[in-house]
Amino acid sequence: MAGPSQPPAWMAAAARRWLEDAGAKGDGTAGRAFNALPLSGVRVALAERGRALCSLRVPAHLTDAEGNWHTGAIAAAADDVCAAAIMSVEGIIKVSVHYDISYFSPAKLHEEVEMDGRVVEHKGRMTAVTVEIRKKDSGQLVAIGRQWMTASRPKGSQSKI
Repeated sequence: MAGPSQPPAWMAAAARRWLEDAGAKGDGTAGRAFNALPLSGVRVALAERGRALCSLRVPAHLTDAEGNWHTGAIAAAADDVCAAAIMSVEGIIKVSVHYDISYFSPAKLHEEVEMDGRVVEHKGRMTAVTVEIRKKDSGQLVAIGRQWMTASRPKGSQSKI
């Protein structure tokens, strides 16, 4: 009996490119996409077969008054990494229908973090995905996110705006 088929290579390449493009657009230049802001300067280590692994040095514009990586920016970056993990196996960006995030320790300005998003299950149009965010030097857990995501419209449909 044959095992599950591997997703086409273009899906992983598209996920990597999407994350890298968002990180490049988040550099403060005009016209950047909304999802680019929390990924400013992201470096993608891996985007393949249901996994997206990247690192980020916390930039000043994503910190709070105490110099901690803002919790909203963490949540947005986690969402983007989860979306890329799904894209690497499904070839599309999905949207969150349920999102849960737990925060464990703060990451400070200029501290490097690693975000590891993984697809854990598929049920119809729904995909479950998790992300762990850790301080790169110590491995200390910053946050864990869990999401159910779905396609905003069926594959192949065209929006008519």
